[in-house]
Amino acid sequence: MRLLLLAVPATLLLASNVGAQSSNYPPPDTSASIATVQVTAPFRLSDDETEAVTGLYAMSNGWRLKVGEAATGIVAEIDRQRPIRMIPVSADKFVSRDGNVTMDFNRGENRDEMVMTYVPDQRLAVRYVITATLAQR
Repeated sequence: MRLLLLAVPATLLLASNVGAQSSNYPPPDTSASIATVQVTAPFRLSDDETEAVTGLYAMSNGWRLKVGEAATGIVAEIDRQRPIRMIPVSADKFVSRDGNVTMDFNRGENRDEMVMTYVPDQRLAVRYVITATLAQR
Protein backbone atom coordinates (compact mmCIF):
# COMPACT_ATOMS: atom_id res chain seq x y z
CA MET A 1 0.00 0.00 0.00
CA ARG A 2 2.86 2.34 0.85
CA LEU A 3 4.43 1.82 -2.61
CA LEU A 4 1.15 2.72 -4.25
CA LEU A 5 0.97 5.99 -2.31
CA LEU A 6 4.49 6.90 -3.47
CA ALA A 7 3.77 5.96 -7.09
CA VAL A 8 0.85 8.41 -7.43
CA PRO A 9 2.89 11.59 -6.68
CA ALA A 10 5.73 10.37 -8.91
CA THR A 11 3.29 9.80 -11.78
CA LEU A 12 1.81 13.28 -11.34
CA LEU A 13 5.28 14.82 -11.29
CA LEU A 14 6.24 13.09 -14.54
CA ALA A 15 2.98 14.07 -16.20
CA SER A 16 3.50 17.74 -15.30
CA ASN A 17 7.01 17.67 -16.85
CA VAL A 18 5.69 16.25 -20.11
CA GLY A 19 3.11 19.01 -20.35
CA ALA A 20 5.74 21.68 -19.68
CA GLN A 21 8.02 20.32 -22.40
CA SER A 22 5.31 20.23 -25.04
CA SER A 23 4.11 23.74 -24.22
CA ASN A 24 7.22 25.21 -25.88
CA TYR A 25 5.54 24.77 -29.27
CA PRO A 26 2.64 27.03 -30.20
CA PRO A 27 -0.68 25.30 -30.79
CA PRO A 28 -1.56 24.93 -34.46
CA ASP A 29 -3.78 27.76 -35.66
CA THR A 30 -5.39 27.00 -38.99
CA SER A 31 -6.62 30.56 -39.42
CA ALA A 32 -3.12 32.10 -39.21
CA SER A 33 -1.21 32.66 -42.43
CA ILE A 34 2.37 31.49 -42.72
CA ALA A 35 4.93 34.03 -43.87
CA THR A 36 8.15 33.07 -45.61
CA VAL A 37 11.28 35.10 -46.12
CA GLN A 38 13.96 34.58 -48.74
CA VAL A 39 17.29 36.26 -48.29
CA THR A 40 19.79 36.26 -51.12
CA ALA A 41 22.92 38.19 -51.86
CA PRO A 42 22.42 40.84 -54.54
CA PHE A 43 23.40 39.72 -58.03
CA ARG A 44 24.02 42.22 -60.80
CA LEU A 45 23.42 41.20 -64.39
CA SER A 46 25.66 42.35 -67.18
CA ASP A 47 24.07 43.53 -70.43
CA ASP A 48 25.17 40.29 -72.14
CA GLU A 49 23.57 38.16 -69.39
CA THR A 50 20.32 40.09 -69.65
CA GLU A 51 20.31 39.80 -73.43
CA ALA A 52 20.88 36.03 -73.16
CA VAL A 53 17.51 35.52 -71.42
CA THR A 54 15.28 38.15 -73.07
CA GLY A 55 12.95 37.21 -75.89
CA LEU A 56 9.73 35.37 -76.65
CA TYR A 57 9.33 31.79 -75.41
CA ALA A 58 6.85 29.12 -76.52
CA MET A 59 5.80 27.28 -73.37
CA SER A 60 4.93 23.57 -73.28
CA ASN A 61 1.35 24.28 -72.12
CA GLY A 62 0.58 26.63 -75.05
CA TRP A 63 1.26 29.90 -73.23
CA ARG A 64 3.55 32.58 -74.65
CA LEU A 65 6.17 34.13 -72.37
CA LYS A 66 7.71 37.50 -73.18
CA VAL A 67 10.87 38.34 -71.21
CA GLY A 68 12.20 41.88 -71.19
CA GLU A 69 14.78 43.97 -69.35
CA ALA A 70 14.11 45.76 -66.07
CA ALA A 71 16.23 47.96 -63.82
CA THR A 72 16.67 45.26 -61.16
CA GLY A 73 16.40 42.10 -63.27
CA ILE A 74 13.81 41.07 -65.84
CA VAL A 75 10.08 41.42 -66.43
CA ALA A 76 8.13 38.34 -67.52
CA GLU A 77 4.71 38.62 -69.15
CA ILE A 78 2.63 35.53 -69.90
CA ASP A 79 -0.13 35.92 -72.52
CA ARG A 80 -0.71 39.63 -71.83
CA GLN A 81 -1.28 39.01 -68.13
CA ARG A 82 0.07 41.24 -65.37
CA PRO A 83 3.89 41.46 -65.68
CA ILE A 84 5.99 39.65 -63.07
CA ARG A 85 9.18 41.34 -61.89
CA MET A 86 11.94 38.77 -61.48
CA ILE A 87 15.11 39.26 -59.43
CA PRO A 88 18.35 37.55 -60.52
CA VAL A 89 19.79 34.93 -58.20
CA SER A 90 22.46 33.99 -60.73
CA ALA A 91 23.07 34.76 -64.40
CA ASP A 92 20.51 32.12 -65.42
CA LYS A 93 18.10 31.88 -62.48
CA PHE A 94 15.43 34.42 -61.48
CA VAL A 95 12.92 34.50 -58.64
CA SER A 96 9.81 36.60 -58.04
CA ARG A 97 9.81 38.79 -54.93
CA ASP A 98 7.32 36.53 -53.14
CA GLY A 99 9.26 33.38 -54.10
CA ASN A 100 6.27 31.78 -55.86
CA VAL A 101 7.77 31.88 -59.36
CA THR A 102 11.25 30.78 -60.46
CA MET A 103 12.69 30.82 -63.96
CA ASP A 104 15.82 28.95 -64.95
CA PHE A 105 17.15 30.01 -68.38
CA ASN A 106 19.88 28.85 -70.80
CA ARG A 107 19.17 25.16 -70.38
CA GLY A 108 19.36 22.36 -72.90
CA GLU A 109 21.95 21.45 -75.48
CA ASN A 110 21.56 24.71 -77.41
CA ARG A 111 20.96 26.82 -74.27
CA ASP A 112 17.61 27.94 -75.72
CA GLU A 113 15.34 26.25 -73.18
CA MET A 114 13.84 27.54 -69.96
CA VAL A 115 12.07 25.96 -66.97
CA MET A 116 9.50 27.88 -64.96
CA THR A 117 8.10 26.68 -61.64
CA TYR A 118 5.26 28.39 -59.83
CA VAL A 119 2.91 27.98 -56.89
CA PRO A 120 -0.67 28.78 -58.01
CA ASP A 121 -2.13 28.91 -54.50
CA GLN A 122 -0.07 29.28 -51.32
CA ARG A 123 -2.70 27.38 -49.34
CA LEU A 124 -1.88 24.21 -51.29
CA ALA A 125 1.34 22.22 -51.42
CA VAL A 126 1.47 22.28 -55.23
CA ARG A 127 4.25 23.52 -57.51
CA TYR A 128 3.86 23.39 -61.28
CA VAL A 129 6.82 22.94 -63.64
CA ILE A 130 6.58 24.19 -67.23
CA THR A 131 9.29 24.04 -69.88
CA ALA A 132 9.73 26.54 -72.68
CA THR A 133 11.84 26.98 -75.80
CA LEU A 134 13.12 30.30 -77.11
CA ALA A 135 11.01 31.23 -80.14
CA GLN A 136 12.33 34.70 -80.95
CA ARG A 137 14.93 37.16 -79.67
